[in-house]
Order: sequence, then structure tokens, then C-alpha cells
Amino acid sequence: MPENTSIFCNQGNNVDKVTVDRVQAILETAHDSQSEIAVLGDVMLDKYYWGTVHRVSPEAPVPVVDLERSSYHLGGAANVAANIRGLKYNAVLFGVVGSDSEGRMLRDIAQAEGMDPDCIIEVDNRPTTVKTRVIGNNQQLLRLDTEVRSEVPATVIEPILQRLASRPHLAGIVLEDYDKGFLSDNLIAAVNTFAFENSIPVFVDPKRRTTSAYTGVYVFKPNRKEASDLVRFELTTQADVIRAGTILQEQIHCENVLITLGAEGMMLFEPGGVVSSVPTMAQYVADVSGAGDTTIATLAVMNAGGATIKEAAAVANLAAGVVVSQPGIVAITTEMLLQAVYENHRYRSEHS
Repeated sequence: MPENTSIFCNQGNNVDKVTVDRVQAILETAHDSQSEIAVLGDVMLDKYYWGTVHRVSPEAPVPVVDLERSSYHLGGAANVAANIRGLKYNAVLFGVVGSDSEGRMLRDIAQAEGMDPDCIIEVDNRPTTVKTRVIGNNQQLLRLDTEVRSEVPATVIEPILQRLASRPHLAGIVLEDYDKGFLSDNLIAAVNTFAFENSIPVFVDPKRRTTSAYTGVYVFKPNRKEASDLVRFELTTQADVIRAGTILQEQIHCENVLITLGAEGMMLFEPGGVVSSVPTMAQYVADVSGAGDTTIATLAVMNAGGATIKEAAAVANLAAGVVVSQPGIVAITTEMLLQAVYENHRYRSEHS
């Protein structure tokens, strides 16, 4: 792989280059650290049934899947932690599961992937959130969800905060909200206070339609729809996106806003009115599931390794592009990420 391969983050007429060497150096700095990133949010178990479709059912106009195998993976906030681990950084996962077999399986998988299961708390009378996907010919045909969205009991907050405070080497905190009831306003406020008092950057992947709980965070990362819901207008043009990002930055009083735009890349809003467009590379999209998880995980790891926010955003954009090109939930790895940097440079060289 050429040593000076670059990815680009455009800011007006300026170009911010991130070389393969630079990305390797950032990741190596992160790998050498004894620190860890805490992920708090709605944890899920992802079940997959994989098979092949050869015919349509005579009973109804639906495909018949010849089942070949099944697999189980960490989903939701747990997938963020899996992506952090895929980049060879330490992750500690905080969330709740039910007192059921799915909850035990989720905790077992997390432990097998190097995470402390003691920070995943069992809650009675509440099922573990499970997403079951049926895949035929590498395409998702159906999804079945098992979940409740009511707020978790307030009694969960104190044990979570105690476990969080017991981690002395936190380099970042990710709040991953899937609107399943774990991230209450009270928990978010308590975590933000803890983070502020200990100078720990907070990265937010939001789902709720209000922003007041996230005041002062380091990065607020909505996608286009989430940003549109928050500002209450459609983000159709680039001017709409810039207007929305500016409004959110002012409302939340956060340091950075990063709006993800799918095939159009990302828009980054920094302090002082600096706005940058992070372009994406044209590619095949097999499954968008988990792209946001990979983005925020990569942002947090790159930041822990000393990257600027522009560098972190550009690399996170490439990481998301890697995982959407494969069916199912896929966690990014260091090797996959560095290869994406190289492929991006080659693509841009050929199309410049």
C-alpha cells in the first residue's frame, strides 16, 4: 500500500489531507494507550437467518428462503462497542438486557469480544431488544423486532453511574440512543456532568427529538432525517444542511456537529463557524445497517489517538462506507479501514 495515500476533507478551497501513514500513526497511538471508551446506550442482539431464494411461495407472494445458517451479533450500542474493539481499542459497554436467554447470549458475546459484561445490567420484566433479520441471496427480506420502548427503571441510573465512575482511564464516552428507553434525560444529564468534571469528550448519536439533554457535548452526530426532525424542516439542499447544522450547534452549545448524509458524505460544523464537507466514494451498498455505529465508533477512536476532528470525520466516513458494502452488521477493523484509505485515494486519482 503506498505510504502517502490520502483521503480528502474539503473546506472551501482548502484541502485537508489524511495519509495512510497518518491514520496508522493515530491508530498506533490509540493502541498503545491503556485508556478505554465507554459506550452507553440501547444494546441489542442481532439474529440473522441466512439462505438462498429459488422460488416464490405458492401460499402467498413471498420468497421461500432455503435456510443455510444462522448467526448472532452485537447490535445497537453493543455494535458501537464492537466497532471500537475492531479498531483494537478498549471498550466498556453500559446498557440493560432482560433476564432471558437472549440477554445472556448478548453478555456472553460481549465478553468473548473482550468487554466487561458486569456493566450490562439485567432488568426483570423487560425483554432483551432483539432484531431478527432474514437474508436471502445476500439481501434483507424481512426483519422481526422484539422490544419495549418504555423508560428503564430509575433505579438503574445509580448502578450505571457507579460503574462508570469506577473506570479511571476513560478517553471518551459515546451516547448511542436508539429510542428504546435506556438513555433517559436524567441519565444523560448525570453522564454529561461526570464527563465535564473529568474532562472526557462525549460523542452523541441521537434519536430523540429534543436536544436540551446534550448541552456541551464534544460531537453531536445526527443523520439527515434526525437533523431534519430536530430543526423541523427538510434538508433537501446543501444550504438546508448548513442552516440545520448551524442551528443545532447554537441550540446545543456543543463543540462540533457532524451531519451524516449517506451517499453525499458528511457535513462538519466546528467552532467559529467553520463548515467542512466530507465527500464519500461511490460504491455498492448492500446493507446500511450499522453505518452510524461504525461512524461514531471510529470518530471516538481517532480522537483518542490524537486526530483532529476533520481527520476523524474523514476517516469515519470511509469506515462507514466499508461496512455498508457488506450484507448484515459488520464491524470495522484496522485492516479494513487502512485498505479503504488506499482504495479512496485510487478512486479519486482515477476520477480527478
